[in-house]
Amino acid sequence: MALKVIGAGLGRTGTLSLKLALEQLGFGPCYHMTEVLMEPSRGLSWVRAADGQADWDAIFAGYKSTVDYPGCSFWRELAQFYPSAKVLLSVRRPQDWFDSTQQTIFSDEHNKPFVRSALAEFFAKTVFKEHRDRIHDRDFMIAAFERHNAEVESVVPAHRLLVYEVTQGWPSLCKFLGVPVPDSPFPRVNSREERIRQRASMAQGPGAPEVTLEAIGQAIRTRLGKHPHKE
Repeated sequence: MALKVIGAGLGRTGTLSLKLALEQLGFGPCYHMTEVLMEPSRGLSWVRAADGQADWDAIFAGYKSTVDYPGCSFWRELAQFYPSAKVLLSVRRPQDWFDSTQQTIFSDEHNKPFVRSALAEFFAKTVFKEHRDRIHDRDFMIAAFERHNAEVESVVPAHRLLVYEVTQGWPSLCKFLGVPVPDSPFPRVNSREERIRQRASMAQGPGAPEVTLEAIGQAIRTRLGKHPHKE
């Protein structure tokens, strides 16, 4: 099964809402960082991809789409490997994106469980990459965010690309994908406030057990009401 939609937008641009939306529209399962967190052994394939030994058909076996990290870090390679796939660039106001990352995916508290875990190399090579020591530098990260988006827009042909904000909801997304607009509301999940509340519930003060990969994976399963996709 070849990918039909490639999400090129960076994390914290509404990608979990977009994952659920794509699955509702028939473009699922959709590969998202949650797949790796629920099944950390998947990280090894991404490390190999970062080292130039990607097996995209194996990584995406059974999937119809991908959004968020780690796929967005390889948007160029994926767009070439799946030439008929459409490319979806999820965006938001750069300053808001940076502020959101600092309280969620790039916060020191969030990254603590991964520093010495089995996914340490995976995160270093697919998410942080050359930005690892500058993720708290506002000007640098905003420039990197804008540069990423500009590169996608300059490389992907206009007929194949949708630059999209999740606040736009169904109409432009459905038109781009050539499917009817659902009667149900567009999914709205994983807000900054929701992430902060979830993080707090997993670490209840001094003396509480360290947050582990296993705990994170279980929390995601509970939240999404699902298990990691199996081939």
